[in-house]
Amino acid sequence: MEKVIIVRYSEIHLKGKNRGYFERVLIINMEKALKGFKHEIKRQSGRYLVEGFEEEETENLVSRLQKVFGIHSLSIALKVQSQMDAIFNAAKSVCSDSGKFKVSTHRADKSFEFDSMQINAEIGGRLLSQNSNLSVDVHNPQFVINIDVRENGTTLVFNEFFKGAGGMPVGTSGKGLLLISGGIDSPVAGHMIAKRGMHVDCIHFHSYPYTNMQAKDKVCALANVLSKYTCGLRLNIVSVTHIQEEIHKKCNGEYMVTLLRRFMMRIAERVAKKCGAQCLITGESLGQVASQTVEGMTSSNSVIETLPVLRPLCGFDKDEIIERSRAMGAYEISIQPFEDCCTVFLPKHPVIKPTLESVLAEEGKLDVEALIEESLSTLEVMDL
Repeated sequence: MEKVIIVRYSEIHLKGKNRGYFERVLIINMEKALKGFKHEIKRQSGRYLVEGFEEEETENLVSRLQKVFGIHSLSIALKVQSQMDAIFNAAKSVCSDSGKFKVSTHRADKSFEFDSMQINAEIGGRLLSQNSNLSVDVHNPQFVINIDVRENGTTLVFNEFFKGAGGMPVGTSGKGLLLISGGIDSPVAGHMIAKRGMHVDCIHFHSYPYTNMQAKDKVCALANVLSKYTCGLRLNIVSVTHIQEEIHKKCNGEYMVTLLRRFMMRIAERVAKKCGAQCLITGESLGQVASQTVEGMTSSNSVIETLPVLRPLCGFDKDEIIERSRAMGAYEISIQPFEDCCTVFLPKHPVIKPTLESVLAEEGKLDVEALIEESLSTLEVMDL
C-alpha cells in the first residue's frame, strides 16, 4: 500500500491536438513547484500521479501543487494491487469511524473480475460488517470512498478532493510585465493573468529616500508570494525619485500622478521589450483612484508605442480584489504601512479628468528622454 497524490488537470482537456504541449508545460511547472522534495511524476490516462515521496511531506507537496495553474483538483490516495482484499484494506484505511457513506467506483480496467456496482456492494458490505457506527446513504453521504481501478493492475482509493488553482499552465500564453506596487491590487492582477497561462515578470518603481527601504522589502515580499504561482519571476526595480522631483519643481502639482504614470508606462515598455515581454499588466480598477479614470488611463496609454496594456481588475470593486488578495496569501503583506512612490509629493486635489492637451503642455516643461534614461540607469534585477 503506497501513498500517492492524484493530480487532475483543468482546461487542458479542451486543447485537442495541442494538448500534448500544454501537458508538457504543466509537468515542467509541477517539477519546479516540487523542487527539493523527493518525488516522481507519472502520467496516467489524463491525470498524473506523484509517487515516491516521504509520507511526512504529503501536506507540503499538496500545498505546493495547489499553487500550480492548470491543475483542477488533487487527491491523496492509496495505491494497491487490483485485488479485492487489498482494495478493502485501503478503503478501511481512508474510511471514517462513523457516519453515512457510499462507495463510488470507476473501473477503467474492464477485464477486472467485478464491475463497478459489484465493487461498491462488496466493499461497502465489508465495511458495514466491521463497523456498526457506519451506515450507507447513496444520496446524501457524509463522505465518499472513491475507488479507481486502473488498466495497469493497480487501484487508487481516496476520499477527498482538494481544489487546484485552475486555469492554464504558466508559460503557455506568452510573457507579460506587471507594474507592481506595494498595494493590494497589482499582485492580484499578476495572479489573474498568470492563471490564464502567461509568464509574469515584474517592475517596481521606488522613490528612495522619500520612501524607506522597508517599502522596497515589502514589494519584494509581494513578488515572492506571486512567484509561487508563476514558477519564479524576475523583479525589476527602478528609481523615479529624480522624475518626481522635476515634476514637483517645474509642473502644476495637480498633474503629479498623471505625469508620473506616463513616465512609468514608458519605462515599463522599454524594460518589457528588453526582457521579451509581450504586454504590460497593471492593477488599475476603473474609478478607484484619481489616476484610474478613463481619461487617466487614456493619458497613460497614449505614451505606449507598441505593446498592449492588460488591466484584469478594471471591472472589480475593492471587496472583490481584497478577497482574491487574501486567497493568494498577499493581503497581510499588502496592508503593511509602508508607502510607495505614488504617495510622494501627492497633491491635495489631483486632476481627475486630464485632457491630453493639458497633460502634454505640462510634460513639455520636462526633458522626458533624459529623465527616462536616468531612471533606466538605476535598474536593479532580482530573480525570485
